[in-house]
Amino acid sequence: MSRPKQFPAPSLFVLLFWSTLNLQAQDTYQRNTSADVQGYIFGLTLNDESNQIKGEAEITVDFKNEVNPFALDLVAKSDTYGMQVTQIFEGDKIANYSFEQNKINIVPTSSEEKTRTYKVIYEGIPKRGLVIDTTKFGQRSFFGDNWPNLARHWLPSVDHPSDKATIEFRITAPDHYDVVATGEKIEESNLGNGLKLTTYKEPAPVAMKVVTIGVTKFASTLLDEVYDIPVSAWVYPENRLDGFSDYGVATKVLKYFIDNIGPYSYAKLANMQAKTQWGGLENAGTIAYFENSVTGKNEVEGLIAHEIAHQWFGNSASENDWNHVWLSEGFATYFAILYQESVYGNEKRKEELELDRKQIIDYYQKNPSPIVDPSITDPMKVLSINTYQKGGWVLNMLRHKLGDEIFRKGIKAYYKAFRNSNAMSADIQNIMEETSGEDLTTFFQQWLFVKGHPEIKWDSNYKGGKLQINLKQLQEHHVFQFPIEIGVIKDGKTTIYKTEITSAQKIHTIQLDYEPDDIILDPESWLLFEEVH
Repeated sequence: MSRPKQFPAPSLFVLLFWSTLNLQAQDTYQRNTSADVQGYIFGLTLNDESNQIKGEAEITVDFKNEVNPFALDLVAKSDTYGMQVTQIFEGDKIANYSFEQNKINIVPTSSEEKTRTYKVIYEGIPKRGLVIDTTKFGQRSFFGDNWPNLARHWLPSVDHPSDKATIEFRITAPDHYDVVATGEKIEESNLGNGLKLTTYKEPAPVAMKVVTIGVTKFASTLLDEVYDIPVSAWVYPENRLDGFSDYGVATKVLKYFIDNIGPYSYAKLANMQAKTQWGGLENAGTIAYFENSVTGKNEVEGLIAHEIAHQWFGNSASENDWNHVWLSEGFATYFAILYQESVYGNEKRKEELELDRKQIIDYYQKNPSPIVDPSITDPMKVLSINTYQKGGWVLNMLRHKLGDEIFRKGIKAYYKAFRNSNAMSADIQNIMEETSGEDLTTFFQQWLFVKGHPEIKWDSNYKGGKLQINLKQLQEHHVFQFPIEIGVIKDGKTTIYKTEITSAQKIHTIQLDYEPDDIILDPESWLLFEEVH
């Protein structure tokens, strides 16, 4: 998602401490012990007479160990909203199942067959997940808006990012609609009686949080192809020219990330104007941007960069637990900054980070919590300034600690290792340690699992050719360890000196043959800290 601006989130002892925190930080989703979904085919029928949808979901399951009972998520009908299940088949036989507490519990037949296909036939009116509404111009529309776990309102599935699968959508709808969805379009057929079948198929495994459809009247165009990947814009006809212009920058963004991270995983990159609860939603290969993102003023480059960065981080390399969502949002936040830095220079990086620093400090005053917060059990509450802006700052500090070359090499290695898979925070640490040859335990433990940041009070004095800098950390709950840069200014020129902080107080002395005009801490915005006066 687009990052929020405000929200209403090396000793043996340290190693054991972090291991304990990792175990405590698991989310509460009850996972299937053996069943692993390999692919979904969702046949959906939409109409103009009501908001009732009809669905046939074919679900291919591999049993990794024993063939055990397993569960799918689907919100059951209650009053107006929810889904009724008509039948479920295992192969061509009626399956043994129960449907209780928004879970379809299936008991497989006795057989040694490790790969099974199930068909769920159902219908109902979704309360969430599939947004059935009208666009800002009054046109009827259907938009998938699943994040974080709303797919269960309209798609029977394992609605958790740890279980990823291929996706195929077969959408039957009135033939006056245009249809875009996750994957590559492989069929568009007129069925007669005013109906049209449109099929999209995505061969890369994706999590349910980032699969989508968009069904309304669209204007669409192929913006370009980047390394044979079609990049398109899908906007409301009333916004045709403005939308094509605003979303056009997606081609440059896509090329930057492929060049600097690794291969793109999905069949296409469609950029879609949509009804979404978010500023942007990073659906795999079919990104949704809020309706008013289209202005013709090309003002959403940062938003587009953020959502496209998610195609690598969050979509392809996905968090394995909701509590580690910074691996998605923090990465997308910082890589959007990296893209903008590549276009507009280092001052743009500093400008974005300084805005984020202020929000992090303000947020901490009201919400003193770490980035990986094991107390959060509701996926809807894992997003915060911590997981977006502070997560981005962690990567900025890691980059500075390791240097640009090692940082970029490590990022590429991390993506290669976890492409189309799932990762935890320990995985990025392990990859970066392997790449750099450094022990990064203290770095990751203090920035991810300890609340807050250094609160630094300092002063200086110059005497006898020596500049003395007195630094003191004021926060009481933890002593952070970090490098800090000191900018010494004379006649408009800044000279940078660096010192390592490993204790609550430090006196740093610099040999100087002149008295400085001014002194500033962290002139290049490499350290997340609060300056206390």
